[in-house]
Amino acid sequence: MIKTERELADGRTIRYYDATPVVRVAADSRDLPVAHTSSQARFDPLLGEWVVVASHRQTRTFLPPADLCPLCPSTPDRATEIPETDYQIAVFDNRFPSLTLTHQDLPESVEGAPLAQLRDGFGKCEVVCFTSAHDSSFAQLEPTRVRLVVDVWAERSAELGEVDGIGQVFCFENAGADIGVTLAHPHGQIYAYPFVTPRVAKITSKVTAYRKAHDTNLFGDILAAERSARLRVIAANEEWTAFVPPFARWPYEVQLYPHRRVADLPELDDAQRDAFAQLYPDVLRRFARRFPAPMPYVAAWNQAPTPKSGVPRQDWWLHLQLFSIRRAADKLKYLAGSESGMNVFISDTTPEQVAAELREVR
Repeated sequence: MIKTERELADGRTIRYYDATPVVRVAADSRDLPVAHTSSQARFDPLLGEWVVVASHRQTRTFLPPADLCPLCPSTPDRATEIPETDYQIAVFDNRFPSLTLTHQDLPESVEGAPLAQLRDGFGKCEVVCFTSAHDSSFAQLEPTRVRLVVDVWAERSAELGEVDGIGQVFCFENAGADIGVTLAHPHGQIYAYPFVTPRVAKITSKVTAYRKAHDTNLFGDILAAERSARLRVIAANEEWTAFVPPFARWPYEVQLYPHRRVADLPELDDAQRDAFAQLYPDVLRRFARRFPAPMPYVAAWNQAPTPKSGVPRQDWWLHLQLFSIRRAADKLKYLAGSESGMNVFISDTTPEQVAAELREVR
């Protein structure tokens, strides 16, 4: 993998990743103001969780037509976020980030709310463009390109994880207008949070307690049970198993586990990366073909907290959570009263039936 860094017109960084040497010399010709953000993180003392306030994102680009896509390569007639006329994978600092690596001088708490701690929105938000082809998708990528994407995720996770003050690095993809994407071009994002997210913190506490009670790994025992029962496994190879979790919250949900424990993406070896590049597009194609139209989805990498976070990592098991809000060909799953109000999910499908359906998709 060859990495080339360049600067955009407003001072942000863009990184090109290529499998073979490519000369990258194009400059950003746009007249852009210097990138600036003033987000905050406010602490909810009732839930013990941070809420990021980033009101400047209201002005971000929203579903432009294909000929105005900012993630396509630049042309002589139109400059985009990517100055080059073609690329394999490009990663750039988000123009409308929720978090940024700058500090603000803020009071300790929100005005008039002394129990609501206040901190600046420290962190990093990056955009990952998987291909220069606007009308493609992750499911259509060749295994060699998927492998390159995995290498990029790992490289960015390692670099961001070394930044002082970063607690967790989150690589993810939102796909499909129904899921809320604002740009149709195949891309994902990377968030580097200044804290450990509620999901990862809660899982970490459960895994730690399980180790004390049973002297085994909770992730590993879940994976072993699914591989043994095979009721909910939809695809597998020598290094990975994709299964519908027996406690799935979403109408269509699949988790992908490596058979050998690693804590995060940088720890994946070549065999694991190559095998993932073979298996994951197969799973995505099942999502795309289950209904007449491809299912919208979120693909969320669950990595261990960063080494500098101070949170235990030794039992963490990297896995990918893939889920869709599509519950039928013409119906979406809305997070209504129980889900949104109390965070108690009511499932419209059964994991065993979903697994059987996805196994049948070709």
